[in-house]
Amino acid sequence: MAEEQTVQSEETQEPRERLDPETRARRDGALRHVRKYGDPALRTRARPVEVFDAALADEVRRMGNLMDDAIGIGLAATQLGVMHRLLVYRVDPEAPLGVLVNPEFEYKSEELETMEEGCLSLPGVGVEVERPAEVRVRATDETGAPIVVEASGLEARVIQHEIDHLDGVLILDRTSRDQRKQAMRAMREAVAGGSPPDSPAVSA
Repeated sequence: MAEEQTVQSEETQEPRERLDPETRARRDGALRHVRKYGDPALRTRARPVEVFDAALADEVRRMGNLMDDAIGIGLAATQLGVMHRLLVYRVDPEAPLGVLVNPEFEYKSEELETMEEGCLSLPGVGVEVERPAEVRVRATDETGAPIVVEASGLEARVIQHEIDHLDGVLILDRTSRDQRKQAMRAMREAVAGGSPPDSPAVSA
């Protein structure tokens, strides 16, 4: 039976109203670059990266900066309308930026965990998603050097969330029908509110 927890995957749990004006403005500016639900890019499978050059390094830096400014902990290239199999993440604020290019799962544990996830592309939405508790991913870094990441807990969840984005899959596809209906209502209310709201537990 899956262990139930609540966490925030793509976005940290800092309430928007507690942010100082400069941080809030930076966050709102970053979120304007993120494609939102209904954008075709979010339903498109990304293409493998074949060229590892200065442009890719710049793309990684831009994604990392936007993710940090949005107070997020994960971001996929497709969320910015770039069809590259590339994601960045940083679960621990003190950790270096994690970069996975052309990621592929080598292992997913049979043990499952259920946590509430949000998404920078789904304003105001939080739904429970069941995922493997541990994963091993083979990828390359932005220079093309091969890497293997073994992750558990929140890190594993964020990586799975972002790889879903690269495959055109959203958290709405991984939750119950009732939660999906509630999520759609929450998004409509968020859009009607006119400003980027807080996303719940795991936001990426």
